[in-house]
This record gives sequence, structure tokens and C-alpha cells, in this order.
Amino acid sequence: MLKVLLIFIIGIMLFKTNAQDKTEITVKELYSKIKTDSSIIILDVRTPQELSGHLGKIDNVINIPLQEIESRISELEKHRDKEIAVICRSGNRSHYATQFLNKNGYRAKNVLGGMIEYQKIKEN
Repeated sequence: MLKVLLIFIIGIMLFKTNAQDKTEITVKELYSKIKTDSSIIILDVRTPQELSGHLGKIDNVINIPLQEIESRISELEKHRDKEIAVICRSGNRSHYATQFLNKNGYRAKNVLGGMIEYQKIKEN
């Protein structure tokens, strides 16, 4: 019984890790993709005011605040076949937007650490 339980727990952990890998991207990976992959779409789910704040914004970003994503999803239809990197300030709001987009047939990945981490990478 203990062996079965242990195998079950390990299986769940492996499944969770694989699922997360498919829906998350690090800031370093994003930064590299921006330089090498012109087809990547970046969706910033912060408010327009935040884009002009101290963390700034990434060039050519699409801005749809999280609270508007459901009503404005049609704006992303032309990007349905592309990878969409979803970013916010820290990675929290973008996590929810990524889940929503993936449930609606998009290939979205949450940018871990958000613009806070992006600015650290950009400065180095």
C-alpha cells in the first residue's frame, strides 16, 4: 500500500511539472525569444497606466488588461496559431490570463516574475 501511494504521489508531481513547463516561460527565455523569434506575441495584462509607469513596457506589446480579457479576446484571434507570452507586473495576473487563453484554444505561456524580473534582465 505504501509503494502504491508513493508511486501515485510521484506521478502527480511529474504530471504537475510537465503541465507547468508547457504553460510557463522564464524571463530569460522570453528575452531570448524576443531577439530571435519575430513571431512571438507578447500580451501585457496590466492597465494602460502601468505601462507608462516605472517598470515600462516591452516594445510592440499588445495591451489588454486582465479585467477586460474575456470581453476583448477576439482581438487576439489573428494570433491564435502563434505562441503568446503573457506578462504583468509580477506574474500573478498573467497566470490567470494564461489559463483563460489556453482554455479558449490559444497557445499562451505565463512569464514568470513578470516585468519586475524582465527589468532586472534588461539592466544586465
